Amino acid sequence: MVRLLARILIKDYDQTEQPAVRQAYGILCGGIGIAFNILLFAGKFLAGSISRSIAITADAFNNLSDAGSSLLTLIGFKMAGQKPDTEHPFGHGRIEYLTGLLVSLLILLMGFELVKSSFLKILHPEDTECTPLVIIILLVSIAVKFYMFLYNRSTGKEIASSAMLATATDSFSDMLSTAVVLAATLIGKFTGLHIDGWCGLLVGIFILYAGFSAAKDTISPLLGQPPEKAFVIRIESIVLSNPNVLGIHDLVVHDYGPGRVMISLHAEVPASGDMLHLHDAIDNIERDLNRELHCEAVIHMDPVMNDDAQTQELKEKATVFLHELDASLNLHDFRIVKGPTHTNIIFDILVPFHFQYSDSEITSFMEEKIRGLDPSYYAVINLDRDYTT
Repeated sequence: MVRLLARILIKDYDQTEQPAVRQAYGILCGGIGIAFNILLFAGKFLAGSISRSIAITADAFNNLSDAGSSLLTLIGFKMAGQKPDTEHPFGHGRIEYLTGLLVSLLILLMGFELVKSSFLKILHPEDTECTPLVIIILLVSIAVKFYMFLYNRSTGKEIASSAMLATATDSFSDMLSTAVVLAATLIGKFTGLHIDGWCGLLVGIFILYAGFSAAKDTISPLLGQPPEKAFVIRIESIVLSNPNVLGIHDLVVHDYGPGRVMISLHAEVPASGDMLHLHDAIDNIERDLNRELHCEAVIHMDPVMNDDAQTQELKEKATVFLHELDASLNLHDFRIVKGPTHTNIIFDILVPFHFQYSDSEITSFMEEKIRGLDPSYYAVINLDRDYTT
């Protein structure tokens, strides 16, 4: 149904990398979620009233909170689609992440309330009734929630939306919780065991776990997480496809919300090349990145002496020394500055986070190795971090 409505209502529905299309998908799925959850709340509340089951009633109000979550998702997509302004020059895309966080907090709140009410039901158990209408309502609820999980997960992955993936997680937890409620209802009918409260407690704990996981997934992009590996590979492929570029480093992806990404990187170019020609090539690469990845790009040109024999020889030796320390380390921006009394060997080392050696240990090791080649050599080392892993 969602796919059909998308084809009918969303222009260029298959261009999901476009911000306007993403926004339209978010609004569509949010509206469908509100309608489904209100219907489920009404049906479960009726079933809970008939059966006098705390688990079913709690599950009904869980669906009501889900309607609120869907409304938040819809509002979040609408607000995130606003154009940049003087107060927010990078746009409002991160509102979508905040929306996902709010949905996660609602899941946690509902889980807490369900645990509390289930604990009271364990202390004070009551008989419950099981009628065909109650069973039908619960079975329909399970089927609807499974469908909501599928379309939210599918669409969330397609448009890379953490808010929609959080909603999918919520739908899946609701499906399982309703299944447990149905099992408790049937067991109570055929065995007379009062496990309604215990099943509600189990569902509440699962909902708390789902809410915590969803919150973690939405907080990460707000704090700043590395970009997807496939995205980094595409950037490298586009930049390195230009014959003027010898290598790239210091790649940083600035995420201001889905569809609002800025890239900065250093591109190594031949120092002997024509600067105006190279500058034009870099401008073209920035436009290629914007056209193909829908992002803003800022590229710094790093001239390197790729045709100087002494520089290449010293770079190879420095690389060998660095790999003695650890094979995962790499260097770049290698250059030589000669003076009357000494020669500076200047380079950067790319160091992973949580590396086994400290920064001072790395620089001391390399300084000693470089000085061992010639007493007049002085290593000038800058340590970089890899922001893409």
